[in-house]
Amino acid sequence: MNKQKWIILFVALGLIGAAAGLLSRLKANQRLGQPGIFTKDIPHSPRKEILLPELVLDYTSEAVELDTNLFLYMPQDSSFVQRRYKAADGFQTLLNVVLMGSDRSTIHKPQFCLKGQGWTIDDEKSIETTVPMQRPQHYDLPVMKLLTRRQFMKDGKPFTYHGIYVYWFVDDHQLTASHGARMWSMAGELLRTGVLERWAYITCFAVCEPGQEEATYARMQKFIQASVPQFQKVPGPLSVGTAVTQAASK
Repeated sequence: MNKQKWIILFVALGLIGAAAGLLSRLKANQRLGQPGIFTKDIPHSPRKEILLPELVLDYTSEAVELDTNLFLYMPQDSSFVQRRYKAADGFQTLLNVVLMGSDRSTIHKPQFCLKGQGWTIDDEKSIETTVPMQRPQHYDLPVMKLLTRRQFMKDGKPFTYHGIYVYWFVDDHQLTASHGARMWSMAGELLRTGVLERWAYITCFAVCEPGQEEATYARMQKFIQASVPQFQKVPGPLSVGTAVTQAASK
């Protein structure tokens, strides 16, 4: 091995060592931030009870029992809740919240779960958009809207249903629909202050027949407008992009 290669090797090892030392120091001094959703402590448990409303508009609801494997294999201080809401005319939507703890791996790219459950995402029709909110103040809630499809059996024959999957992320002071922006914000805040932002991943999902996508999404928007102020602390309009810019300027 020539001299240049030895230099490159030593530099690489030095960078690896420095990175390991920095990560170790950050881990030792890490403080977990506050959630941007309403929760309460669960006695003798590191998890939180996430407080979703039971009644929204003319919807009644029921808690959905979660897969026990979720609690076995996910970080022990992560928290989960899922409720199914049903309107008087039979329309249903599913509201799901995942709250991370000290392990950031609790929340991953939403697309992985959908594909794992057999849903195909129509990337061309999936967009990042906003839901106009009126309470507790006027602001635009950033969301990602995914259009999906999956084949089921109906009357003994295969039938393709479509799904509208809306999601966003919130911590104690900001909102975003971007998984990448959330990760950048979390890394920046940890380096700058030692605080690990405690993000919640919120999803709203409804299934419909082909051709009913727009009508279904319109109903989902009204549901989101009515339900979010009941469980989300952050009223907007600060976005994660604004927060990252402010942190960088400091």
